[in-house]
Amino acid sequence: MAVASPLPPAQPQPERSAPRKRGLRPTQLERGEVEGALRALVPDQEIQRIARETGFVKRERKIKPVPFFWAIVLGFGVDVQRSLAGLHAAYTLWARIKHVTYAGYYLRFTPELVLFLQRCLELALSNLAGEKGRDLDPRLKAFAQDVLIKDSSIVRLHASLAAKFPATRSRKVAAGLKIDTVVSICANGPKSVALLPERTADVKTLRVGAWVRGRIFLADLGYYCHRLLARIHENGGYFVTREKENADPTFVRSYKVHRGRAIDLEGKRLSEVLPRLQRGILGAEVEITLKRRVYRGTRSSDTFRCRLVAIWNEEAGRYHVYLTNISPEQLNAEEVAQLYSLRWTIELTFKELKSSYALDKFVTKNEHAIKAVILAALLTLVASRRLHNLVRERAPEELRPRYTQLRWAKAFRYGSTFVLELMRSALGRRPGSADSLDMANRFLTVQALDPHVTRHRFREVWSR
Repeated sequence: MAVASPLPPAQPQPERSAPRKRGLRPTQLERGEVEGALRALVPDQEIQRIARETGFVKRERKIKPVPFFWAIVLGFGVDVQRSLAGLHAAYTLWARIKHVTYAGYYLRFTPELVLFLQRCLELALSNLAGEKGRDLDPRLKAFAQDVLIKDSSIVRLHASLAAKFPATRSRKVAAGLKIDTVVSICANGPKSVALLPERTADVKTLRVGAWVRGRIFLADLGYYCHRLLARIHENGGYFVTREKENADPTFVRSYKVHRGRAIDLEGKRLSEVLPRLQRGILGAEVEITLKRRVYRGTRSSDTFRCRLVAIWNEEAGRYHVYLTNISPEQLNAEEVAQLYSLRWTIELTFKELKSSYALDKFVTKNEHAIKAVILAALLTLVASRRLHNLVRERAPEELRPRYTQLRWAKAFRYGSTFVLELMRSALGRRPGSADSLDMANRFLTVQALDPHVTRHRFREVWSR
């Protein structure tokens, strides 16, 4: 009789590892959110009203202002080219008006169109400024309402326009326009934009008034003027700027008492102290001399006291010197220098305009077409920032810093075609498509997310 073999001993089961924590995923935008955000930025009825008031449209026949507006703002596509032929094709296909000839479309680029787009840009900037795209860090929020950054960029035009828009410092015949811009950190986008001749001095483009109260103003040396700094302070604003090399303020007192062989700063000039300085950081109160505006044929002199911060930079092998009226109790010396680095935001804005929204990739002799296309690129930027704010608002808090400015711009450039399709559906030009929403989500929420989780992002130091 066969005997059954005993059962093999039970093998010890390996311990189950803890379930892997799934990474956070971007929140998908729902139907109607993209279209609603853009139409709230520049409402349809406002577009029609402005078109009538500016004389761009007198009778809505072949050219309808709302489709025309969104086609020129979002119709540049992934080729990063705003050619008139491409914009004409985008309008005729989107608006389903096939009998609009290229010649008839070209003739619409008139002074009335420029005024129409300019008024629409002003409305869009006003509505964007009314939203909270970002919150200031508590260190700034304790004494300031916003951080404003001002700078300008040059757009080269066709050489035939040199007589009307002469270039500066050019060895050959050239033409150029200056895009003068103020960027708001809280609005996460431009606050004001002006098109000026290239030869306009930067310092003459800034008019200081009550609007600077409670705001921090960051500007490069092109806007350096002692009278301007005094005006900002007198109007209740704050400033941080680099000190010009030929400026030589007088020291009043040091904010910190140093032991040992410390330099006595009182009464000395910066040019006397800086070569002998052996500290890593210097913070002191200085007095600068300024000339007031001419009044009744005379110009009076005055003095103004502010704070000087000098920080040794190892890479440059010299001191970086800043002037500010922010007190040491509000920000220490390192924080002042760190805050000034936010100026890089506006450089990224100009890079975004040129590389992603085709600000300077347009060659024509038509002055009005050039201005219209530049205004359209600026409107594209504002529309992009409105959607950027929407995506950041819907995203989990941990993911918001990863929607960086330049990565978002590239994703929006490729997703603009699908955004335009969503706008077309919202305006009743064709039935809505689920594919358009899925593709818009793919670019705006997934592709726009920076994959580098731990990368340092300088903007997140001062705003959230």
